[in-house]
Amino acid sequence: MTGAAGGPRDGVPADTPGAHGAHRAPDAIAADTPDAIPADTPATPDAPDAPDGTPADTAGDSPDGTPADIPDTPDAPECTPADVSGDSPDGFRAPPAGAPAHAPDGRLRVEVDGAAVAVPAGASLLAAVRAAGAELPALCSDDRFGPVGSCRTCLVRADGRIAAACVTPAVSGARVDTAAPDLVRLRREAVEVIASVLPPRALAGDNPSELARVCRSLGVGPDAARGTGGRGRDDSHPYVHLDRDLCIACGRCVRMCAEVQGTFALTLVGRGADTQVAPGTGGPWAESDCVACGGCVDTCPTGAITQPGPAAGLTSAYAPPTATRTTCGYCGVGCALDVVADGGRVTAVLPARDGPVNEGHACVKGRFAHGFLTSPERLTRPLVRRGGRLEPAGWDEALERVARGLRAAVAAGGPDAVAAVSSARATNEENYLVQKFMRVVVGTNNVDNCSRLCHSPSAAGLTASFGLPGGTDSFDGVERADCLFVVGANPVEAHPVVGARLLRRALEGAALVVADPRAVGLAVHADLHLRPRPGTNVALFHGIAHVLLAEGLADTAFLRERATGLPELTELLADYPPERVQDITGVPAGDVSAAARLYGRAERPAIVYGLGVTEHRHGTDGVRTLANLAILRGAVGTDRGCGVNPLRGQNNVQGASDMGALPDVLPGYAKVADPAARAAVEAVWGAPVPPRPGLRLPGMFAAARAGTLKALWVIGEDVRATDPDANRVAQALDACPFVVCSELFPSETARHADVVLPAASWLEKDGTFVNFDRRFQRVRQAVPPPGEARSDFDIVRSLARVMGADLGCATPADALAECARIAAPLFGGLSHARIDREGAVPWPCPDPGAPGEAKLYGRGFATPDGRAHLAAAPYLPPGEAPDDGYPLVLVTGRRWAHYNSGSMTRRGAGLALGPADFLDVHPEDAERYGLRDGAPVVVESRHGRARLVARVGEETAPGQVFCAFHFPASGVNRLTSHHADTVTSCPEYKVTAVRVSVP
Repeated sequence: MTGAAGGPRDGVPADTPGAHGAHRAPDAIAADTPDAIPADTPATPDAPDAPDGTPADTAGDSPDGTPADIPDTPDAPECTPADVSGDSPDGFRAPPAGAPAHAPDGRLRVEVDGAAVAVPAGASLLAAVRAAGAELPALCSDDRFGPVGSCRTCLVRADGRIAAACVTPAVSGARVDTAAPDLVRLRREAVEVIASVLPPRALAGDNPSELARVCRSLGVGPDAARGTGGRGRDDSHPYVHLDRDLCIACGRCVRMCAEVQGTFALTLVGRGADTQVAPGTGGPWAESDCVACGGCVDTCPTGAITQPGPAAGLTSAYAPPTATRTTCGYCGVGCALDVVADGGRVTAVLPARDGPVNEGHACVKGRFAHGFLTSPERLTRPLVRRGGRLEPAGWDEALERVARGLRAAVAAGGPDAVAAVSSARATNEENYLVQKFMRVVVGTNNVDNCSRLCHSPSAAGLTASFGLPGGTDSFDGVERADCLFVVGANPVEAHPVVGARLLRRALEGAALVVADPRAVGLAVHADLHLRPRPGTNVALFHGIAHVLLAEGLADTAFLRERATGLPELTELLADYPPERVQDITGVPAGDVSAAARLYGRAERPAIVYGLGVTEHRHGTDGVRTLANLAILRGAVGTDRGCGVNPLRGQNNVQGASDMGALPDVLPGYAKVADPAARAAVEAVWGAPVPPRPGLRLPGMFAAARAGTLKALWVIGEDVRATDPDANRVAQALDACPFVVCSELFPSETARHADVVLPAASWLEKDGTFVNFDRRFQRVRQAVPPPGEARSDFDIVRSLARVMGADLGCATPADALAECARIAAPLFGGLSHARIDREGAVPWPCPDPGAPGEAKLYGRGFATPDGRAHLAAAPYLPPGEAPDDGYPLVLVTGRRWAHYNSGSMTRRGAGLALGPADFLDVHPEDAERYGLRDGAPVVVESRHGRARLVARVGEETAPGQVFCAFHFPASGVNRLTSHHADTVTSCPEYKVTAVRVSVP
């Protein structure tokens, strides 16, 4: 999604927020922004128009390149840092002779009110003041984006001259005064002028806004606010409300939307005193390009933009001390959130300013989609099937019924007649306990999780290439790359915080190459967009590798010293010149070569990929041949690149596998078939571990249909809605004699169950998640679960007791500690106590006294021979191909407003943002098949039928259609096929032949 100004980068003025160079160095900012407003006239809605009469809200039109979202006013020489006189060019007095210019760590020494502080190079005086423990108002400033110095509320005296602290760079030896009476008076007067045009409610005693707090601290009372209001409200959006009377035209919301989120949905409109924020598209907020990230809500200093409800006006800058720090339970980014609750109900979820991945940002789901917690559809009591109907029961009856069903299955078919689907939505500790229960209590390795359906090819491919089943680098490292190759991913919608950070890096100047059949969000800003036919990734990657070798862009020293398999790959690549790759993929040969040159000539290239690489019949080959590019370039395990990094789809899909909820590996990825690995686990568990690998998820359904699987426990996954070839999944559930489902809601899977156990959500329990770049982070209970619902951790322990077993691990902390003992090479240094102290700890972390490894393979690869392994895998076609009967190719994925099967996001106000599953159709195909935009359509494949709503546009290519699967009633996964990755059994969600008609 892009906003009004969200076109290609060369269409965005270079000095507007979000364009190349938008993140300017502090001295550049100081030179072109502080003189916009005089020192004695703070920025207020009274700011006049630009000298030529152009309205101040006209973005990019300013003749001098001044960002147009802040109204211009005459210069103020006495307040401009560039004009501060002194002994040095920047206007600050030089340090005394013999005094060190910098602190021992290279930071700058600054004296604030007599106290010495050290700040990083490039820091502002405002940062130095805050480092000294002093507080200044800064109503136009937010640390998450660049300063503009327009409000004049942060005035200080720097070496004798008054300056706006937010835009004045700190210089070693500077002496800063904040407490002089005249400075206090100037700041107070500036705040009073701003407040004077607002209505009295802006400063009411119970108003939690930043401005109200500043006024209270300065002794400015509600009587200072004398505005009459009358500009009206916009409450059209379910999550973002606008009170125009409280807008001071500070521009923070505009810059947050542009510089942090990258949506460019907001602008300032009007003239002079009438200047106010508005959606860039005009019209109601609900019809704008806003993606409801909440950034504007969180940065607004006055309460002009708020979320509805009891927490209106509350922001992360003033999160109450009672807020609960936890980790988001939606996608795999791992955003740190502060949850505010009252009376056992969540009133606000705020992005943590110090979040290691999100850095004070969030998306619509983590920020606002918590209404599901109090949905009347929540399961609050166990359900047991009696006489063909699911009826409420007590926990004792339900657990006894489950235990009896599992015992009967074992008696009828042995331990391998039982299987469990663990959950990527559950915590690490819950997944650990589930796999331990299956192996110790039941006696089978029949345990799997939904990574089977998404990133199992990543685990297999990355392990084969490098040695470990996780991304190679931290996202912090990726963000420093000078070339981003984003493949088969739409992070702008599926991982919005990562998408925003990638876009920001591209707008700062990194080359951006996007490979995706659709015109996904980042493609709009890409230097090069490759649109391969679905299912042809391997050929595309080989074409790029061919050019890297042919044009001398490979790192020959790295290949010689740290890699293997080059002769075999070189021989294979001879068959993949760009011209042949064009014939296979549809990507022009020139674009294949251009992509190789951008990636090959970069100093620090990074690869980021998603399910568009893995969810194919040859997904593991796709991962391995994509990894080839990083190996050829020497961009993995070195400081010359940022490796290969998968974007994980669900909140704990990495952790579920890390914990051993897989049929062939134990916690920490030790092989079940390895006697030594089993012996090590048995020594801790005090029980034998079955030696034979268990069933994968698709194999469980096949065994149920065949009559050999007698009991299936599905935890936190709606397999009936999300797994492929859904009609066959339903047949398996109906054929299985005993089905147990642990869920939040009466899902499609729950309707097939014999026992349904009400589970706690991520906001209602304790533990840890592992995010997409391998960071362990804490999950903490913010509110109690409803009714009699329990955490999966408690459910598994209770069931084990009913079955006469003691799993130990009385608490989630105990479970992680036990896992650390078992999987010491990867997790030995991990504990709840350590994560509580450090916030986030990446694996591998073998030692409690050493840091985790954010960047892998610097000392060698984890393969048996210590080398990276190139893969010479030939291109093979996908499992399905279109024909005259089914002429279109369907690709499935996610939309920004929803998550997975929509069980949480559909049960809240956000339903208005995505009310149905749409089918994206190219205009040529719409005309060919008589489809109208917004009209219902029937989609049929060789496997089933679905009913969707057509959305005609050019995001898809001719001959291709796209839809999400957020509404199970639409039946999208009845369309998808049984074809799966030949290595891991990951379904081929990205290629299904279909036809479309009007009902």
